[in-house]
Amino acid sequence: MAILPLVAAAWSGQASGVSDTVETEVHTLDDRALVVIDVQQGFDDPSWGARNNPRCEANVAALIGTWRSHGRPIVFVRHDSRDLCSPLAAGSLGNGFKQVVTGAPDLLVRKSVHSAFYGRPDLDQWLRQHAITSIAICGIQTNHCCETTARMASDLGYDVTFILDATHTFDHLALDGTTLTADELARATAASLQAEFATVVTTATAVGEGAHGMSPP
Repeated sequence: MAILPLVAAAWSGQASGVSDTVETEVHTLDDRALVVIDVQQGFDDPSWGARNNPRCEANVAALIGTWRSHGRPIVFVRHDSRDLCSPLAAGSLGNGFKQVVTGAPDLLVRKSVHSAFYGRPDLDQWLRQHAITSIAICGIQTNHCCETTARMASDLGYDVTFILDATHTFDHLALDGTTLTADELARATAASLQAEFATVVTTATAVGEGAHGMSPP
């Protein structure tokens, strides 16, 4: 399946308050859950280097808005780095979400590794508890925590949608000393996931499905 072209507009900002409580009542939430990974202020730190896709944050906001307006499950994931020097260090300003991460999620997962499935509360347990078998992934970074979570979700049996233009990453140094650009890394992630682990789509496609392809709440 061809990967669709990228879309939408730029956005950045400060953290918004998000509840980290978990629902205790067991009930079913319909359709695909939106998993928003690590959209945190610390990724604006210049120490990360050059990034791609300045439209990422606006696309994340559009996805959250669409999912919320249709009463669909939303999961926020926050990276609480154990490295006190990290821009994402737990308790630091950079650890907070950007302004586009609005409202209270159905679940807040806190993690200190790459996969959201190794965070707390247990994401896999929560999804199964609510009879959710499909997830849509967006956030930061494309080829790190987003890709790792997508691969693990697929191996756990979930139907995975990866919303490529609602993610971004940074340039990395290759083993031969050359620089792999963020766009090149994103393309590689998309190709790898599309081959076996996920359906790679754009925000426009995901928002359209959210608005028109879901049954009424």
